[in-house]
Amino acid sequence: MPLPILSDVPAALRFLSRLPVRLPSEPQEDGPPDLDRLGPALPLAGAVLGLIAASVLVVAQAIGLGDFLAATLAVTVLVAITGALHEDGLADVADALGGWSVERRLEIMKDSRVGAFGVCALILAFALRIGALAGLLETGPLAAAAGLVAAVSVSRLAGLWMLAALPFARADGLARSVGVPGVASRRLALGVGLIVATALIVHLIGLTGLIGGTLFGVVIFLGVVRLARAQFGGQTGDVAGAATLLVEIAFLIGLQIFAR
Repeated sequence: MPLPILSDVPAALRFLSRLPVRLPSEPQEDGPPDLDRLGPALPLAGAVLGLIAASVLVVAQAIGLGDFLAATLAVTVLVAITGALHEDGLADVADALGGWSVERRLEIMKDSRVGAFGVCALILAFALRIGALAGLLETGPLAAAAGLVAAVSVSRLAGLWMLAALPFARADGLARSVGVPGVASRRLALGVGLIVATALIVHLIGLTGLIGGTLFGVVIFLGVVRLARAQFGGQTGDVAGAATLLVEIAFLIGLQIFAR
């Protein structure tokens, strides 16, 4: 793997999480992230985040806490280290769907308060993610850990590709500050994500599981693209965050269904 991609992982981790990772050669303050440059490192940064949560999953299951509690602890750690970045996006998007016009939906999405739609979306998201992880643990702890790392890794592609899939919904949105990653950056990121997922999944879960998880993720991503185009007239940072979380959940569910 090219060295520049590896050197961009710390910056990608700072973008995706609350982890204080910084190389000595990097500036002490971060400006707006350049996703055209960081894009290929996002799946690797996601794999690091997934590995932290997967370690908790394996240890919790090994000391006898049970599948459900082990999965819950792993998701808790993942939410904590990411600062609920994508959960916030999902809640905002869900609340915004209650608006009666594009302008009103974008206004609701910008509001920091969480409404009933957002709460329900978060409850369902946590239940689905924990349930899928607990189900994968029945296949084996190492398989579940590999599935979690792969899911977190490939799902970080969703936000990257969302920025290019639709125009910006707002003239002043934060998503504009990161720019639109170019085709070469997105393709390289996709290749990195698929390599990570293949290396982790095929041996421990099976090729069918990898195909099933990938198909579920792609279908959900395309569904979010269509929904965002119809309801918001484009994409925002919250839409990209929601897509990331939903693809992660869909990938895990696909793995569980098709696990050998």
